[in-house]
Amino acid sequence: MAPGDRQLPLGPDLRTDILRKTQVALIERFGRIVRPPEKRRDPAWVLVHGVIGAQTRTAASNASTDALLAEYGTWEALAAVAASDIEARLQRQTFPNVAARRLKDCLNAIIDARGSVDLRHLSNLPTAEAMAWLEKLPGVARKISAGVMNASTFERRAMVIDGHHRRIMQRMGIVPPKADTTRAYDALMPVVPSEWSAADMDEHHLLLKSLGQTYCRPRTPRCDACPVRELCPTGIAKASG
Repeated sequence: MAPGDRQLPLGPDLRTDILRKTQVALIERFGRIVRPPEKRRDPAWVLVHGVIGAQTRTAASNASTDALLAEYGTWEALAAVAASDIEARLQRQTFPNVAARRLKDCLNAIIDARGSVDLRHLSNLPTAEAMAWLEKLPGVARKISAGVMNASTFERRAMVIDGHHRRIMQRMGIVPPKADTTRAYDALMPVVPSEWSAADMDEHHLLLKSLGQTYCRPRTPRCDACPVRELCPTGIAKASG
């Protein structure tokens, strides 16, 4: 390679610094949102919670997941009952019929592969491989696989991205404007600050969720009061428009 053809080393990605500043600003506005150790549940519990939780408030899905385990005792026993019986117990969920079928299919797929609803083998796999294994299950896509790895007792560095999170990252120019959850994850993970732990990433997700529920609304964002307006191209454009 001729001297003039040498490529200069790339500097740090500016998006990483934006994420750091966003974290500081959101903690200042909302306070710390840290998941205590006792709130980190078994990976199978987190999986069930994710499969039944589409467009349902977290508290309702928590209650449904706990109630299912309390009634049936094991996930294997739940997998054996009729989908209609599961549906009857998921009336807190937004789509109980869909949730019931997906849950039954997912649990039985794990039993077929592993002999029981046991995800401990994932602890021996790199995070990406473990997520790929989960995403082969019925009803499991990137948000759920990342949740199992990050929010459970696995506590791995995987960013959970829900609708609020994705919308904010798109408006801030961190991920492509039309990215789905998988593409958003693939764009975001390489620029996450290297010093962030799994717990930091969990808190980042929860802070962005709070931001999306209060200021960065889907239809009528309150950019004038947003704590990260100065870091966001959308907020800057609205301020100057």
